[in-house]
Amino acid sequence: MVKLTLVGRLRDGMPLSQTPAHLIEDNEVFLASYRQKAELVLREISAGALTKPKMTILVDHCCFHYLIGNGTCCIALCDAWYPRKLAFHYLQDLHEELEKVDNRIVESFLEPYSFKRFDYVIGNIRNRYLDTRTQANLYKLNSDRRNYVDIPTQEFSNILRNCQTSGTDVGTSATITHAQATIWSSHLLEVIALKWTPITILVMVAAILLWTGVVLNEYNTLTAW
Repeated sequence: MVKLTLVGRLRDGMPLSQTPAHLIEDNEVFLASYRQKAELVLREISAGALTKPKMTILVDHCCFHYLIGNGTCCIALCDAWYPRKLAFHYLQDLHEELEKVDNRIVESFLEPYSFKRFDYVIGNIRNRYLDTRTQANLYKLNSDRRNYVDIPTQEFSNILRNCQTSGTDVGTSATITHAQATIWSSHLLEVIALKWTPITILVMVAAILLWTGVVLNEYNTLTAW
């Protein structure tokens, strides 16, 4: 399945948008590790070290697939078994949505992951690709395969080795930088907030209703005398 998606700007290698935190099933440690790897891939593309317009990058038991277009790059982390052809259809759908966005908006963001509105676009499109056996996805898998045969593949370890050789700072993460700007940039806190805020509201409403009931009961008792 598609585990993580990152959309970035090529001009400066800044990540702009990603999969909404509440849709990610993996734990925060796993997510942070692979998000940092995706950010490194984005920086290498932005710096011109990766020149192919689309590529598959093998990492552990997963794959990064990326697609470049119109000054942006979409990167998806998928399970190794997930069909590559379907992953690139997914990335293409994301690019088609990006093309609808005014370029001045894309260029206006100054902080990583500030394009929150596009997070939900990612989530909606991702939902279409969760089940590879739907009629729409089977049609995509069985359609013209020639465009997906020659996609280059590279090991992430080679990219990392090239970064170390060239002196690139592989430890810098836009996620960490952004987290220093605001506490709510922590995706773990977002998950906690999404989970517990409704429960907290329900408890508060129940407490208010209980208090109101007690007050009314006392009032009725007093007026009865």
